[in-house]
Amino acid sequence: MRTIIRAALLAVAGGVILSPAFAADPKPVKVGVLNDMSSVYADFQGPGSLLAAQMAAEDYMKTSKRKVEIIFADHQNKPDIGANVARQWYDVDKVDVIVDLPNSAVALAVNEIARDKNKAVLGSGAGSVVLTGERCSPNFVHWTYDTWSYGHSAARAAYEQGGKKWYFITADYAFGHDLEKQASDEIKTLGGTIIGAVRHPIGASDFSSFLLQAQSSGADVVAFANAGGDLTNSLKQAAEFGMAEKQKIVGLIFGVTNVPALGLKAVQGLQSVAPFYWDLNDGTRDWSKRFQARHSKKMMPNDMHAGVYAALMHYFKAVDKVGEATDGRAVVAAMKALPTDDPLFGKGTIRVDGRKLHPMYLLEAKKPAESKGDWDFLKVAATVPADKAFRPLAEGNCSLAK
Repeated sequence: MRTIIRAALLAVAGGVILSPAFAADPKPVKVGVLNDMSSVYADFQGPGSLLAAQMAAEDYMKTSKRKVEIIFADHQNKPDIGANVARQWYDVDKVDVIVDLPNSAVALAVNEIARDKNKAVLGSGAGSVVLTGERCSPNFVHWTYDTWSYGHSAARAAYEQGGKKWYFITADYAFGHDLEKQASDEIKTLGGTIIGAVRHPIGASDFSSFLLQAQSSGADVVAFANAGGDLTNSLKQAAEFGMAEKQKIVGLIFGVTNVPALGLKAVQGLQSVAPFYWDLNDGTRDWSKRFQARHSKKMMPNDMHAGVYAALMHYFKAVDKVGEATDGRAVVAAMKALPTDDPLFGKGTIRVDGRKLHPMYLLEAKKPAESKGDWDFLKVAATVPADKAFRPLAEGNCSLAK
């Protein structure tokens, strides 16, 4: 088994070195992008997150003499493979920071290794709220979103529009379970009812039995607590079943990269929550067009791609403040001490538990007639301020906050 895993790592690992020529360089930084490069999350993080990391390195080095090296690997949505990559990177390849980490089970495994080895981790694709709760670490920053922010915000919005009785179609691993729990907690607090839930394996192709159960449940709202290709496939089949004609459909982690495979007709009116949309303002539009021009499929970035870029830019500032990247705990402490400010998420802060704070936006899929062109898919229906968008610090049970 060890031989097979090592062979797999060698097969998928690759890298790009970005380094201008100069003398007397400060100590370089080595970044590892770890995510799903070939399966259900490949279009939603995958190569797009690698591109975002490369763009961050390039932009940073325009004004710095410090070199940045980017390497990447495919964790195949398996915690054991992700953990083996992390150990190889930290021990042998001298990686300073691992970034992205969609699939919460993988993120939790890597987070523990980073703590033990005093290296840094920046979670952009990772979702589980326990990463800043019971499993918080002084070596970890949770940048883009988490299951609390998505679950509570989306649930409240749908409830206020009449969605009192809920049924969940949930991905059967840590991320899906947590996302369902957070939305369920909000619904119950508001006085709603959870009618039922069904769980599917990651990478499922046939959702018909799950959708039939949801249709016959009597629920006002069918909420999809899954992501990436799983969410796209389940929503596509839900549209074929005509579910939206009688029930409100909520995609708890639906984003712009889900739309091309579905079409606006299939998802019009669907609501979701995100901290970034490519067409929010001049800053997001300018960066997104740069990203799209270089993307192999000419895709616009989603919030997790943007999170990789913004988190790394802030990380590089912290490395400069500390003087080098070797001490992951010191760099993360510097990230928390420095206020955040970038064109994608605006101004913000990082809490003691590692939670990056910024506004969230309630997004609604446009009707086909409203769309003015390619990738003009969503519109902002409401803004959730940063102090309301994430779980209160006192409720997280993070040891760093005590």
